[in-house]
Amino acid sequence: MKTKLVLSVIVLLFIVVPATLAQDVVTIKFWHTYNEVSPENQTLTDTLIPMFEAAHPNIKVESVPYPYDGFRQALLTAAAGGEGADVVRLDIIWSPEFAAQGILMNLSEKMSDFQQYADAVFPGPLSTNAYDGAYYGLPLDTNTRVLVYNPAVMPEPPKTIDELAAMCADLPEGSFLFSDGGTYGWAILPWIWSFGGDVTDPEIAMATGYVNGEKTVAAVQFIADMVKDGCFSDGFIGSGLDTWGGYFGGTIYSMLEGPWFYPTQESQYPDFKVGAALMPAGEGGPVSVVGGENIVVSASSTHPDEAMEFVRFTQSEEYQLEMSKVGQLTVLSSLLKNEYFVNHPYYGIFLEQLQTAKARTPHPAYTQIETVLGDAAQLVLRGEMSAQEAMDAAAEEIDALLAGS
Repeated sequence: MKTKLVLSVIVLLFIVVPATLAQDVVTIKFWHTYNEVSPENQTLTDTLIPMFEAAHPNIKVESVPYPYDGFRQALLTAAAGGEGADVVRLDIIWSPEFAAQGILMNLSEKMSDFQQYADAVFPGPLSTNAYDGAYYGLPLDTNTRVLVYNPAVMPEPPKTIDELAAMCADLPEGSFLFSDGGTYGWAILPWIWSFGGDVTDPEIAMATGYVNGEKTVAAVQFIADMVKDGCFSDGFIGSGLDTWGGYFGGTIYSMLEGPWFYPTQESQYPDFKVGAALMPAGEGGPVSVVGGENIVVSASSTHPDEAMEFVRFTQSEEYQLEMSKVGQLTVLSSLLKNEYFVNHPYYGIFLEQLQTAKARTPHPAYTQIETVLGDAAQLVLRGEMSAQEAMDAAAEEIDALLAGS
């Protein structure tokens, strides 16, 4: 009797135990730069990975955190050895470089439903995954800069660049209408784009006629004139001015900042009233710059199907909402009307700005391109060269970089 009972139990177990237990469980490695003790990492490891694994019992996800410094080199070294991560959270400015080196999988080719996910995200963040006519990832989280202003001295934010410039007439001595910390792309590109200019043609094949075009030249000249006239601060030319200190001290009326600004304000200046608005519009509209990270699959992954399944999970509303709660702003346009964002004290303006925000030139040589652009703008702001002369020279250098020479 006991023998029959044991046999019955064994048979029953084979019937009710999920078939996946009889399959090999695959482990994929997810490399990222979330600090181990950060809320982002805790949400990933305590909530999101368990959620994914519960829905995919044959896939385990190993979270591998790295410090940001050295992460790029660690990825390059691992790729050279044909090992390392299956899935990576990658800084958006590295995506074209890694794609050009064959390190990333072409998701627009390998992922059958790629377009479905591409259509669901903001176009600016999506564009950072493009290289040579294909897409090598999807946006994972994003951010942008909006006009943060002081309502005590600027009751109404300027809707246009012309309105902003007109405010200089009533500016008290020792105050600045606007401030930023240099002429790197993060700072100068919103002005170039909002003026209607650009660095290259849409195909990212040529700079001549674009970075030295009439609208880009006008944007650089505008900033130079505003700094010269004392309307904008000399932080643009590397004076080391403390922009946040000036803002909270009442002498800097506005600046472009991201969502990371608010936690500092809330903890250090809780009684300071902050205003936020879109980048002032020019002929090109109110255009700001995209930041953030992409989710990519290693070309050398031995578990590409499972890796792509995890990528799909990161594009879900559940994943995006949970990460947004710990400061990783969503890339999904569908969440614009979600109650969490509608009622959020400051995310709304950033999501609105993301609808027109653009990515820094997605090209493997972007770092060098930005250096050329920033150096040229410095020459103009310091009065060492006219805007047209500096941008003409920059066009030649950037054309050479785009050509690979």
